[in-house]
Amino acid sequence: MNEMTLATLWGGLEAEASRLRQRTLRDLFEADANRFATHSYRLDDLLIDFSKEKLDMGAWAALLRLAHAKGVEARRDAIFAGDPVNETEGRAVFHVALRGGAGPEACAEGEPVMEAVEAELDRFLTFAEAVRTGAYASTNGKRFTDVVNIGIGGSDLGPAMACRALKPDADGPKLHFISNVDSAHATDVLEGLDPTTTLIIVASKTFTTLETMTNANAARDWLTEAIGDAAGAHIAAVSSNVEGAGEFGVAPDRVFGFWDWVGGRYSIWSAIGLPLAIAIGADDFRAFLKGAADMDDHFRTTPMAENLPVLLALAGIWRRNMLKCQTVALIPYDQRLEFFAAYIQQLDMESNGKSTRLDGSAPRGSTGPVIWGEPGTNSQHSFFQHLHQGTDVIPVDFVVARHSREDLGDHHALLMANCLAQSRALAFGRTGEEAAAGMRRKGMDEADIDRLTAHRTFPGDRPSTTIVYDRLDPYALGRLIALFEHKVFVQGAIWGVNSYDQWGVELGKDLAVALIPMVRDGAKAEGIDGSTAGLLAELRR
Repeated sequence: MNEMTLATLWGGLEAEASRLRQRTLRDLFEADANRFATHSYRLDDLLIDFSKEKLDMGAWAALLRLAHAKGVEARRDAIFAGDPVNETEGRAVFHVALRGGAGPEACAEGEPVMEAVEAELDRFLTFAEAVRTGAYASTNGKRFTDVVNIGIGGSDLGPAMACRALKPDADGPKLHFISNVDSAHATDVLEGLDPTTTLIIVASKTFTTLETMTNANAARDWLTEAIGDAAGAHIAAVSSNVEGAGEFGVAPDRVFGFWDWVGGRYSIWSAIGLPLAIAIGADDFRAFLKGAADMDDHFRTTPMAENLPVLLALAGIWRRNMLKCQTVALIPYDQRLEFFAAYIQQLDMESNGKSTRLDGSAPRGSTGPVIWGEPGTNSQHSFFQHLHQGTDVIPVDFVVARHSREDLGDHHALLMANCLAQSRALAFGRTGEEAAAGMRRKGMDEADIDRLTAHRTFPGDRPSTTIVYDRLDPYALGRLIALFEHKVFVQGAIWGVNSYDQWGVELGKDLAVALIPMVRDGAKAEGIDGSTAGLLAELRR
């Protein structure tokens, strides 16, 4: 596709945006009594409502033309074929194989992988069950009561998020997570745990990650102080570096691996999910994989005009490139999804926070937005004031379940009512006339009404998408994560970036390694800028 044709397609989108700027969401709903039905899409119990986005069928059609022109389908097929689509690192992107989403004959770069995938899955699930039942016990013969996962990034965020989300399904040892190299994190997590009944999982693909290995050394020292040379029996590893794990004291039968074609932020489906498997058990972990695999099948086979990840991605393209929104708030109305926004933040921003296209050129417009958020209803009492009345338009993705895992009076009804109220308020706001009428109904005098009307007026016309599913369980969580994974992929394909490398992360690591001798050992500060040198001197005081 040549640049002239793409420019025409982007120009068509701009024309649609210019047309829709003349209309409000109130106008769009008044013009179409069936707007909800027209702009909502389903997959079984999963529904995504786009009716409160500043979109109509003309805009959707223009977005779909762009997606077709950018080769989204062909690039999607290359993912599922195991082709080396991560061009800058020369490898496949094949996490879909980990959950069976690529089919039983799946090959990565021409090599069959499913036999090895299933074998490793069986290995770490067998170990998880052994820990859960006490078949693999502590050195004193007691069942492990606690498991501490030590990782960072994808080796931490995914398991931590999922363990919190699926707490009602967790009937194994208690899970804890250490990620930050700040000594406070390891100290606070290990404090109060019994080393004689604690299992440590060190999760590092290379077994060289600086933060992870620093924390792992501290944890091993903590174990050794209590149980001596037998400490290695209380450590398992998730790594491709079996030799390195062995040197650390981990026997090969407790080292669980994954492959180069599994990126860190896409690794929860691999042995990186071992903490989750220990928490919820093998059957529920397989249900978690099945949810993702079913979303894979939908994404791979459904026409783009009805494809949930594609539509979610296109709505995001519209927000970012046509509405010029810089950030997106992700608000799950489920307290157990309190880490979900942070997880999707890494998934999205590490994938599409790029200013270089695959061909080395600059993108024609903005790429990935800033993703942030907290659970509702707490977030309503912190930053929603800004969302409703601030000078910036910030789209919101709401995530809500029809049913709670608990039967606790009116709690879930109130939760759902609040979710619906927030999306309604964002879309329609409150006019000055409505604000004044409301104050009159309360018996306020006209002077106060005149004084307060502007303060009680809300512009509305602020977009949101609402994702609804039945209830939060392993299957639903797996499907939800895969939905966002594929959404991120589609957006990256349209922007023309590589969603699977992270050179910005590597830059920070490289600079930190160079500074360590100066900070830790007092080495002479050479080759650094004046500000860093000044801060270094200050921190050495």
